[in-house]
Amino acid sequence: MDDRTLQNWVGRSETADDVIDARQADLMARTMDRPAGLRDGAPLPPLWHWIYFAEAAPTAELAPDGHAPLGAFMPPVDLKRRMWAGGRVTFHQPLVIGQTATRTSTVKSITPKQGRSGRMCFVTLQHTVSSAGRLCISEERDIVYLEPRNPADAAKAGPPAPQGAQFGRSVSPNSPWLFRYSALTFNGHRIHYDADFCRDVEGYPDLVVHGPLLATLLAGLAEENLPGGGLKTFAYRAVSPVFNGADFSIHGRAGADRGAAWALTSAGGLAMSAEFTNG
Repeated sequence: MDDRTLQNWVGRSETADDVIDARQADLMARTMDRPAGLRDGAPLPPLWHWIYFAEAAPTAELAPDGHAPLGAFMPPVDLKRRMWAGGRVTFHQPLVIGQTATRTSTVKSITPKQGRSGRMCFVTLQHTVSSAGRLCISEERDIVYLEPRNPADAAKAGPPAPQGAQFGRSVSPNSPWLFRYSALTFNGHRIHYDADFCRDVEGYPDLVVHGPLLATLLAGLAEENLPGGGLKTFAYRAVSPVFNGADFSIHGRAGADRGAAWALTSAGGLAMSAEFTNG
């Protein structure tokens, strides 16, 4: 489909309702090795809203990579690889566990580009999440579609790491952790659970740690170390992949009202960068 026709998808919207279920939040807490026992009435931690509002395409309709089919809400980009490239989130009010929430999603822009590795297409989605008559979260999410990757090409090391970390920790990814997050988000993308697909089709050495999972780790680290208040804004950008079985690290620094966080690959390259402000 030509680029001009793809622009017909700009402005398309869809709405979904979900209950911010305590059981789902408790499963996320156990997945993230955080204290369990989240109950109705408690605020949902930052970026945990991604475990709700799941796409429920029938299994028989999934693409070979495990993604839902394109052409209804999402534009039918003719590039086969799909990655979550980054986004920007504003937290207006806490989402409250136990309440019903509504997410409205809109295709904001479609931007074809030519990169060093070939054609690519960025699709930016705009989401708002409301509950009890209040706007709780607004975000933009950047999805990039890419040409097939040559399995013979080695994964590139990330750019140099930022300096001046004030806090951080090491993370040891494993396949049960990745499987659990895929299950919680109903994410069928095979790069997170099918090692043969990763090696034979994508040319990666092992399973890929989810970009949203990295962002969630960084947002949690930021909130834990803010001098006061919770997160107000959080902007993140995926830079290079992190793989199962290779320890990586997360770091950050925070001032009075803003800060930065980043994830480093096992080789010390930049995997994801983020900036945040507090409320």
